This record gives sequence, structure tokens and C-alpha cells, in this order.
Amino acid sequence: MSHRLSLIAAAVLGAATPAVAQVASDTVTVSRPGDRPSTRGPASRFTGAVRVDPAFEPQGAVRVSGAYVTFEPGARTNWHAHPQGQTLVVTAGRGWVAAWDGAPLEIRTGDVVRIPPGVKHWHGASAGAAMTHLAIQENPEGEDVDWMEPVDDARYPRSAEVDR
Repeated sequence: MSHRLSLIAAAVLGAATPAVAQVASDTVTVSRPGDRPSTRGPASRFTGAVRVDPAFEPQGAVRVSGAYVTFEPGARTNWHAHPQGQTLVVTAGRGWVAAWDGAPLEIRTGDVVRIPPGVKHWHGASAGAAMTHLAIQENPEGEDVDWMEPVDDARYPRSAEVDR
């Protein structure tokens, strides 16, 4: 029985789903959550408590990767830039994103943020609420981000008025 058919049979019969890292047909693959270990965001790239859960890696000619990044309240990235830009899809909570030359913009569940190639920016949770986003970026020649200095506390919004 093919792996795909065994999964269908398991679902129909109520049996446990086989434990596999990837389910595949001839053209489609399904990755299971938890098959790739979570990591802590390193202090050299983040302020505060951050968890990174890889979602997908580049494969073959497709040079795009993605990860769910969860920021505890007040946590944020360092300043950084992506050679091919970045897209963030906020999946839970509230947070902030700012370009080097701009004011912080509030982001909330459901928002999609597009950061153009080479733009120095940061993003993270609000001071009073956690935030998770799916970060998607292209990996040209294996490099997808240029990490820079931490965001100065003076540039991070902490006021309860702006954190509503």
C-alpha cells in the first residue's frame, strides 16, 4: 500500500497516523509540525525571549524559506535587512515593525507586512502582548539576512497609549 493510501486508511479507520517527517505523493509533500525542532532566538540577534519554529527550507530551484517566530512581550529582532526582502504574516498577537527611517507601525493578527529588499528594519511583540508571525524570505546563494545592532530602547514603543 502506498504511503498516501496508508494515511487515508489510517484516517478512515481511526488508526494512528504513521510517524513520518514528510508525507509525499508524486508532486506534493506535507511537512508535519514539530518535525523540525524549535530553537531560542540568540541574544546576538534578538532582545528578549524569542522562539523560532522552522516551517520550510529552500528545496531545489525554490530558494524560499519560512519560520514561525514567537516573541514574548517586549521581545524584538535586532536591526536587519534581507537582500530579497521579507514578508511577515502575523498569526497571533500584537507587535511592531519599523524601518530605519520610519516610525514604528502596529501589526496585529491577520496583517501581512512586506519589507522591500535591503531595507534596514526590526519587528517584534508589543510591550504588553506576545506576537507570532510567519517570516518568509528568499535565500539567494544561501544568504537571506544581514544582522545588525540591537534596537535602542528609545526607538521601541513602550507606552500603554501606543500599545493598545
